[in-house]
Amino acid sequence: MSITVLYIICTKSFYIIDFKLNLKSINMKETITRGSFLKRSAVFTLGATAIATGAGLLIPKSAKANTNRAWPWPYVTLDPELARIRAHDDFWGGNACCYGVFNGVISLLKDAIGEPYDTFPTELMIFGHGGGAGWGATCGTINGGAGVISLVCAKADSDILVNELFGWYTQTSFPSTISNGYAMDHLFGIDKFDGDLVQTESGSPLCHSSVTKWCNEANIAVDALERKERCARSAGDVAAKVVELLNEHFAGTFEPGYVPPESIATCMACHGSTGTQHNVASKQECVSCHGENPHGTGVFVGKVKNFELSQNYPNPFNQATTFEFSLTQPEKVTLVIYSLNGEQIKTLVSDQKFSEGKQTLKWDGRNEFGVNASPGMYIYRFKAGDSMKSLSMMKMK
Repeated sequence: MSITVLYIICTKSFYIIDFKLNLKSINMKETITRGSFLKRSAVFTLGATAIATGAGLLIPKSAKANTNRAWPWPYVTLDPELARIRAHDDFWGGNACCYGVFNGVISLLKDAIGEPYDTFPTELMIFGHGGGAGWGATCGTINGGAGVISLVCAKADSDILVNELFGWYTQTSFPSTISNGYAMDHLFGIDKFDGDLVQTESGSPLCHSSVTKWCNEANIAVDALERKERCARSAGDVAAKVVELLNEHFAGTFEPGYVPPESIATCMACHGSTGTQHNVASKQECVSCHGENPHGTGVFVGKVKNFELSQNYPNPFNQATTFEFSLTQPEKVTLVIYSLNGEQIKTLVSDQKFSEGKQTLKWDGRNEFGVNASPGMYIYRFKAGDSMKSLSMMKMK
């Protein structure tokens, strides 16, 4: 017979309860003073049965057994379309995108398997909304999806599937035609907006980039109902993709489909571990990560085109060159020159106020230290207000 001792502090005395193994008889009680307790405590054994102090609540040891299930957790084939609907509806439950995807899939596993998913606190993924409590970092949908994958797959497999999920996300137009159709046909459980929504490809796994690109294309404010519904439908799309990936993985039919764009390899040739800079650990290009490209090709970046930037002249040049630009209104202007390796060579102006109309700036071909810059290709990035454009130029000597 094992003995379990319950110590309950009651004013200056301690009550000792002796439980027999079969719990049919309870012999109580002996009241002792603190001094007597300290002398006699050595003859008692505090058993493994969990006891709640003061309440006398017994929690059987068997009740703890299901908390130690080995990882990874079990998985069974699921219906991607059910996941799409649940994730969309869970988004609108108040906990948003990351939770929506995670709970949308986990709730299906709970229905199909039960334990250990019965009591799993899916609310732990609430943090991922808005790219991490509104920080605009990794999109909450793929954050939640990656959480599901990592729960049911060992790391080696999880890394492959999460990489596929992230890559697929960057190259997919959201919301999908399927989700738009579900909304218009009122097939979702929660019907906030049933209109057809603009579809955009983010080119990035970042919430900020994805949402901003969609808002600009749709001409809709970030706090509008349509934008929220866009993210709810996107949550459904990602949940469906997660289930598709896992179904294929466990069936042994998964084949990677994501092919990184050449632009990433171009960026990493300089900035990656084998490049000249050794300062970036990423699978993204400049634009997808930073929203701009210092090695750009003349593409205007900004919501309103508030300036015109001409090619420098002469170009190529030997010792000096001129930059000409025209502003539609007074703006603060910044003009920075970079090497092809991303090294900042010279800042000609930084947040300097210029008036409306045509303006010029000159570069004497020297760097920040007054040393003549080496011959070669350079990039100049011009910024006026919140808009930006980059062009290249050639220095001969």
